[in-house]
Amino acid sequence: MVKAVVGANWGDEGKGKITDMLAKEADIIVRFQGGANAGHTIVNDYGKFALHTLPSGCFYEHTTSIIGNGVALNIPVLFQEICDITAKGVPAPKILVSDRAQMVMPYHILFDQYEEERLGGKSFGSTKSGIAPFYSDKYAKIGIQVSELFDEEFLKEKVVSICETKNVLLEHLYHKPLLKPEELLETLHKYREMIAPYVCDVSAYLAQAIGEGKEILLEGQLGTLKDPDHGIYPMVTSSSTLAAYGAIGAGIPPYEIKKIIVVCKAYSSAVGAGAFVSEIFGEEADELRRRGGDGGEYGATTGRPRRMGWFDCVASKYGCRLQGATDVAFTVLDVLGYLDEIPVCVGYEIDGEVTTDFPVTPKLEKAKPVLKTLPGWKSDIRGIKTYEELPENCRKYIEFVEEQIGYPITMISNGPGRNDIIYRK
Repeated sequence: MVKAVVGANWGDEGKGKITDMLAKEADIIVRFQGGANAGHTIVNDYGKFALHTLPSGCFYEHTTSIIGNGVALNIPVLFQEICDITAKGVPAPKILVSDRAQMVMPYHILFDQYEEERLGGKSFGSTKSGIAPFYSDKYAKIGIQVSELFDEEFLKEKVVSICETKNVLLEHLYHKPLLKPEELLETLHKYREMIAPYVCDVSAYLAQAIGEGKEILLEGQLGTLKDPDHGIYPMVTSSSTLAAYGAIGAGIPPYEIKKIIVVCKAYSSAVGAGAFVSEIFGEEADELRRRGGDGGEYGATTGRPRRMGWFDCVASKYGCRLQGATDVAFTVLDVLGYLDEIPVCVGYEIDGEVTTDFPVTPKLEKAKPVLKTLPGWKSDIRGIKTYEELPENCRKYIEFVEEQIGYPITMISNGPGRNDIIYRK
């Protein structure tokens, strides 16, 4: 069976933990989009890890980790990650890389930095990992596929052509040093050497695995609201964050995805710029940020403090609908145990009218949150294993959110560890 694990909101929902947990029963875990611009934080028996490219199921010896064709593959970052986890005693993961995946090049990272610098105060809050320039090149058909590394004559011609195009911008727009074809070719030769043992026709491999009844997990990066089509455009990422794209980014038929686990935080957080209706500020936000996640709410890639907010029913209902949620995993619920009362955003007021439908960005910028306050449970819920054992007000909070979003909450995470999970029928 194929299952997808995706985010409902702005990313940082706790997908890594849920994937790591579900991977215990899986054979294959596939990253299907995005690059090393966002991280998944995992806490397990080996320690605490921030993964950026490796799928979150790579800690189990029985699993195969796949980098799908939809991923922005930064080869040095992938290899650094493998070194980092094996240095902490994790067995070397079994890895396959799609021959159709495209590579993030050093110049993509430079162009990302140069463009943010050029835009100044109007920048997009990029992680400067080269993601937007990478996807721009992919769709302008001047990216480099992994398979192309193995055709030397073709590669030589392509490198010259790329340098011609890029150097016009470097000279006249950014006033920065120019690219040299021979240096670029040398880099690509190094990449070829590194990646050669892992390259495979991932689509064919997965077709066979599906035929054999293997358990496959598709792991998404970021969440619905960062999708370039359905998110808070233009403050979005450059690849589709939806479960539907899992079929394309892995190379499988869409009807094979039978279960879509959409991960939702029990409160809201976001990294980067863009509309965030339920956002809170000052001491209230600082307190939630300090207590949040495992060791506080800071970006797994950038270390930036995340923007904080109350749970947003409007955004989450929309996020779950676009993803096609069959199950909702509700995470970091334990963090809210310190609050006497817990506000929840149940609607948006836009130009004097209240709506529960998530609007397009120009309307979103004008939206004010309509809050409903629920009583807190004022206790530590870590260690609780069954739904019935949760405090009454905690169960009421979960059930209120479930009713508002209209999708079943079947998993509740009450701590950072792999086993801090409550299953609910």
